[in-house]
Amino acid sequence: MSPSLPACPRRSAPLLVHAATLVLLALAVHATPARGQTLDDGLTLPRRQLRVGVEYGHDRWDRYWEGTLRRSNENIGTLTTQSVTWTAGYGVTSRLTVFATIPHVWTRASEGVLQEMRGWQDVTVAAKLGLLERRVADRATVGTVLLVAVGAPISDYTPDFLPLSIGLGARRATARGVVHLRDHTGVFAEAGAGHTWRSTVHLDRPAYYTDGHLVLSDEVAMPDVFDYAVGAGYQRGGLRLPIMLVGQRTLGGGDIRRQDMPFVSNRMDFVRLQARAMYALPRARGVMLGAGFARTLTGRNVGQSTTLWAGLTTVFGL
Repeated sequence: MSPSLPACPRRSAPLLVHAATLVLLALAVHATPARGQTLDDGLTLPRRQLRVGVEYGHDRWDRYWEGTLRRSNENIGTLTTQSVTWTAGYGVTSRLTVFATIPHVWTRASEGVLQEMRGWQDVTVAAKLGLLERRVADRATVGTVLLVAVGAPISDYTPDFLPLSIGLGARRATARGVVHLRDHTGVFAEAGAGHTWRSTVHLDRPAYYTDGHLVLSDEVAMPDVFDYAVGAGYQRGGLRLPIMLVGQRTLGGGDIRRQDMPFVSNRMDFVRLQARAMYALPRARGVMLGAGFARTLTGRNVGQSTTLWAGLTTVFGL
């Protein structure tokens, strides 16, 4: 990750980021109560329920895996990635929920000459369909959910400046299945797996070197990705506490070359432990607060990061 690369220009954060957050906070006092639920879990929203939320994320690392070698880099120091993500979900029926998410991301390295990057990343539109729900032994409920999603960049950010790039720049399509088992005591278990197909990416240069080959083109083939998650938790009333082990495996791609920058099509694998808490405020109808923590346990061509989240969701019955 050479310090001689050209720096990216600094830009101030758009006022829209702050304005939209204030709007969501103001809407909270008029909402109606609902259970906690995220894009990737095994739950769907009730019919005609609208959910709008905003979440702040803070991710940082000072060590990363260069292939399988865990190391630090004085040209980066500590890499910090922050994001503000807006989400909206709507229960079309009791079994079908549609979602959209848009994140604004900014990155910064504490050392070296690499300048921060910021901007709107990728929009994601998804649908969750409840396929099966059954009672088990008169005390538990098991359900399955299918999620399909598509995503694409919404700004002209460059993916060719990792690890400062705010995204990978590929269009993508995802299919994921989730099985959810909940006991009448509120204890639940969940498992899911998915596959993401990714489009080619175009660089602002006529050639590149990766995986031991020189390629005379600006087009990069992006490998597909497999992901999985298993975990358990507790949900009762307005409280939901999931703890998950989340993994990603890239189906192709090479490793970072020794003393080089990451490349957009590198293999990026990890296993991460994460915990979240979501709570519906009893005296603020329809307002839900959320917080979370994640730690990367093992990886390949990714940072050994610690991530914190905090968010607010409002729920409306239409």
